[in-house]
Amino acid sequence: MESIFQALKEAAIIHKSGGGTGFSFSKLRPRGDMVKSTAGVSSGPLSFIKVFDAATEEIKQGGKRRGANMAVLSASHPDILEFIRAKERPGHLTNFNLSVAVSNSFMEALEEGKDWPLVNPRNGQKTRTIPAREILTLACRMAWKGGDPGFLFLDRVNRYNPTPTLGEIESTNPCGEQPLLPHESCILGSINLSTMFKDGSIDWELLQDTVIKGVRFLDNVIEVNNYPLSVIKEKTLLTRKIGLGIMGFADLLIKLGIPYASTQARDLAIKIMAFIQYH
Repeated sequence: MESIFQALKEAAIIHKSGGGTGFSFSKLRPRGDMVKSTAGVSSGPLSFIKVFDAATEEIKQGGKRRGANMAVLSASHPDILEFIRAKERPGHLTNFNLSVAVSNSFMEALEEGKDWPLVNPRNGQKTRTIPAREILTLACRMAWKGGDPGFLFLDRVNRYNPTPTLGEIESTNPCGEQPLLPHESCILGSINLSTMFKDGSIDWELLQDTVIKGVRFLDNVIEVNNYPLSVIKEKTLLTRKIGLGIMGFADLLIKLGIPYASTQARDLAIKIMAFIQYH
């Protein structure tokens, strides 16, 4: 309980300063699980997500906008179906995006049409099994209905974790662009591709220069930033994570006369992002 509400306190401070937060709720015991210290039962992760959502609702972010959050729950958690349905009714958890954390094993169970075990994180014991396809089908139906949840492929994320000795990644920032370790922060920026156009084609020289300067500016922000918590400053200066993305791709395609859904557009997207990643 102390850990949960310490996290809530830190989230409130971050939201007040204009930041967003992401959480993994996968280690919280399921609803109805016995709490030995009080002889009571657990209310489950969803009840605490609601508490975090209500707190966020009360805090104006920078005096201008509401805070944003990501909630992640493992596909193995006994409360996963309840989590997937959490935003079924309009107006619920409006300050949260939801992600189901899935593993390679889950995807294999899906492909092979097998049942999937739900496991109590408190003791590692299997509570029941359900068809893996039931989780996918419900997630797809809810995502079609309201946009949530998404799937977070944590095995793939941790395969490319640049600092595996510092820990395992369990969650992302609010909109999912950046997987992060506990208390890490990221500085994000976007290159406007619609301005990378000259004399009827892409200005690759300008794009290269923009990438190099963009990385430098984002790293500079890490250095001069005012961090809301000392632990966030410590973790951020240790790993210096940035995210340099793009915007205006559709506008660039219009200028180039390339249909958005074409093979040519997809090939160009691959070429552009490979170029940005390289530089």
